[in-house]
Amino acid sequence: MTDIETFTTEARAWLDANAELRSRNDSGQRELVWGEGEFSVSVFHNLSFEEEKAIIDDARAWTQKKAEVGYHKITWEPEFGGMGLTKEHEKAFFKLESEYDTPGGHETHSVTTHLMASSIRILGTEQQKEDWVKEWASAREMCCQLFSEPAAGSDLASVATKADKDGDEWILNGQKVWSSGAQFSEWGMAVCRTDSDLPKHKGITVFVIPMDAPGVEIRQIRQMSGGTSFNEVFLTDVRVPDAHRIGDIGEGWKVALTVLGFERESSNGSSRVGGNWAQAKGLAQYLELTKDPIMRDELARLYTQYRIMILNGQRIAAQTKAGQPPGPEGSISKMIWVKSMNLMSDVVSKMLGARMTADTGEWGTYEWNEHLLGAPGYRIAGGSDEIQRNIVGERVLGLPGEPRVDKSIPYKDVLK
Repeated sequence: MTDIETFTTEARAWLDANAELRSRNDSGQRELVWGEGEFSVSVFHNLSFEEEKAIIDDARAWTQKKAEVGYHKITWEPEFGGMGLTKEHEKAFFKLESEYDTPGGHETHSVTTHLMASSIRILGTEQQKEDWVKEWASAREMCCQLFSEPAAGSDLASVATKADKDGDEWILNGQKVWSSGAQFSEWGMAVCRTDSDLPKHKGITVFVIPMDAPGVEIRQIRQMSGGTSFNEVFLTDVRVPDAHRIGDIGEGWKVALTVLGFERESSNGSSRVGGNWAQAKGLAQYLELTKDPIMRDELARLYTQYRIMILNGQRIAAQTKAGQPPGPEGSISKMIWVKSMNLMSDVVSKMLGARMTADTGEWGTYEWNEHLLGAPGYRIAGGSDEIQRNIVGERVLGLPGEPRVDKSIPYKDVLK
C-alpha cells in the first residue's frame, strides 16, 4: 500500500496539473476577505434550469476527472473505481483539494455519488453493482430519490405508490414529491407498496427506474427561495424489470433506512451549503457590531454551535474509519447541522435588520435572504426533526418506543 507521504506527493502533483491553487485570501482555511469574490450563503439554489444544470455539469466534470485516477472514492475497492486505500489517505487528499479552486457541490451530485452509489455497492446484486456503482460514483449519470409522497413525508413507511408484479416486470403507479434534482436525473430510486395486506413497514419494495421511461412525468415546484430544485414526479403504468428491484420483495424498508443513513451521515456541515462561521463573523465586523455585548454573546453561541458541528463530524469520521456502517448517530449529526443553520439565520437577521429584505447593493448583506428562506427546509429534508429525535431517543438513549397504533395492522386497514 502506498504510504501517506508518497500518496500526498503524487496527489499534489495531480492537483497542480488539473486545478488552480486558491489565492491566499480565497482559501477556505484562511480568513474571509470582506468584499472580494463571490458571496453565497444559499441553502437551496435560486437559479434558472440552465444555471443550475451548469453547476451540476461542473461538479460532474470534476468528479469524472478524479475518477480517472480513483481520487473520487479513495477508500473503495478498485473494482468500483476506487484506490483501496485508507481513511487517512482520503483525509489527506481532501485537505489538499481544499487548497485548490474546484467546482462547488450540488444536492443531485451528492445524492448520486454518496447516497445511491454507496447503497447499491452494499445492497445491489452483482449485476446491479456492475451496471451502476462505477457510473454513479463517478457522476457519469445522475440519480434522485423517489421517497416522499403527499401523504408520506415524515412517515415514509406510509407510501402509497403501488408496484404490481406482471411477469418479469413491475407496474408502478403513484405520486412522489420533493424529489430534488429529478429534472436532471437519468435514474430514480422509488420506494413502493407491493403488499397492502402486510403492516406498512413489511409490504414495501424498492426499485430503480429510468426517469425517461414512459409514464414518468416530472413537474418542478417553485420554492419560496426562488429556485425549482424540488419536483413532483407522477408515475403512471411505469414498467420496471424485476432486475431493477433492490433487495428482496417486501424488504424495502431496510433499503430505505440504508439510503437515509448515508443521507444523515452526510449532513455534518462539511459541504459548502448554507454559509459558514467566517461569513457570519465577517458580516459582524463589516457592520461594526463585534463590540456590542449582546451581539458578542449571540456570536459566541453561533461559534459554539459551529464547533460542536465540527467535532461531531470528526466523531462520525472516526466511526467510519473503524468500519461501522451509518447508524442513528447520523440523526444527531443532522439535528446539529439544522440547529446551526437556523441559529445562523436568527443571528444574521438581528445583525442585518431591514437589509435582509431590501437589496441595497452592499456586498454580503442581502444575499443572506436566501439563507433565511432556505434553512427551514432542512428541518424536513432527510427526515423531520421529530423523526430524528425519535431515532435518537429509541436507538441511542434506549427510551421506550413512541406508541404506534398502525404498526402491526395491515396497511389496507390503516386510517388514511
